[in-house]
Parts: sequence; C-alpha cells; structure tokens
Amino acid sequence: MSRSLVLACVLAAAFLVGGCGSVSSGGTVQAWKVDDPYLPPPDPSSYAKAKAKTPAADDDADATPVEAAPADDDAPASGAPTDAEIAADLKEAYGGKGGTNLDQAAIASNGTAIIPDTAPRKLVALMHAANDVAHKPYVYGGGHGRVAGEIWTDSAYDCSGSVSYALAAAGYLNGPETSGTLMKFGKPGPGKWVTIYANAGHTFMVVAGLRFDTSGRQNTGTRWQPANARSYAGFTVRHPVGL
Repeated sequence: MSRSLVLACVLAAAFLVGGCGSVSSGGTVQAWKVDDPYLPPPDPSSYAKAKAKTPAADDDADATPVEAAPADDDAPASGAPTDAEIAADLKEAYGGKGGTNLDQAAIASNGTAIIPDTAPRKLVALMHAANDVAHKPYVYGGGHGRVAGEIWTDSAYDCSGSVSYALAAAGYLNGPETSGTLMKFGKPGPGKWVTIYANAGHTFMVVAGLRFDTSGRQNTGTRWQPANARSYAGFTVRHPVGL
C-alpha cells in the first residue's frame, strides 16, 4: 500500500545548534502518496450475512422456480473463517492483544511498526516514513542538513531529525525542527493517533500506541518501542492537527 517517497531536496544548509538537532532554513519534502480514499477493510464477520441476504439474479424469467432453503442469517458462508480463526489472526497481527484495540500498532519481528488497518491516510504516511529511519544510527544533527543540499536524506538521525522526517512525510513540516521548537508544534495535549513529547534536549512521539524514540534504539536496534518503556515527566505534550 506504500508508494515511493521522494525526499531529496536541493538546499544549502545553514547549521544552527539548538536543543536536540539543528535547523536548516527552508526546503520542502514530498509527502507519502496514499490512495484516496483510504478505507479500512470491512469486518470479516459481515461477509456471511451479506452473502446470505444477496438475492440470486433472475436471468431466466421462464425458468421453473426452485424453492429456496430457509435463510439462516447466523450461519457462516461456505469456506468462511471461524470466529476462533479470526481471533487468532488478529492476535498475531496486533502483537498478542487479541484484536481488542484495532487502532493499536504492533512491532514486527524486523523492528518496524505494523500500521493499523484503521489508520487514516496521514498516519499511514507518517508511519511509513518513521519505518524508513527506524534503524538508522543516532548522530547529533542527523536529518538536519549535515550533507550540503540534502536536508532529509541522511545516514543517521538525531531525535528531532527522525521525528521531523516522519512529520514532514505526512505534510506537517517543510523543514526539520529542533526538540525545542517542537515544544510549540501543532496543538497542545495528546492526540488520538500521534502525541509528541518535547523539551529543550529531547523529543519523541507515541504513534498508534507505540513509542518512536531515538533513546531506546541502542538497546533494541529500532526507534519503535513499547509506549510504557520510559518516563514521560518533564516533556511538553503536543499533537499534529487532525491526528
């Protein structure tokens, strides 16, 4: 469902130190393109009822009518998965949570985030981009224009560089921000899908129930970690408009 992400921007970088990372002035980034409209798949339990209630086509008006068997709205369609099979699939897909919260992302065995089927388009774009840099090493100033003419493409990212990269891919930023400037980003308080935690020295996000945080990468190999794996004290809480 993902599309190619064009992230190279021609720009002369001005390297200004401030908080976690540094800011390059100006620049644009093309957001991830997600098919419009993006709709979550239908509930599998609806298949059987839809099939049972669909009338047969009357292709031959002169044909001898055949008395139909009494419809059983509760009977599964032939070959349909059982409730137990659906529950097992959901449990595997959503990190052992049994599908109790379909908005909850999960961490795959390769350290990337499994995007929830219910995710809106902007969240899909943001999480694809976050997956792109999830394994990249940490370097102070990474993702802020260390390489002349490239403000987004980098071999390593710091905390605000990786958060900015993900936000830019969803159309929220035209240039990387520091952790200090992210303290005033978007709207105050937690969001439904994305919550940004920032102070003068560090920033991270909670995205669909997972924490996207450079500080845990050295231990797990990925910026995706369980949301309850650190303290949230001392951070300003913000969220992107619409998420």
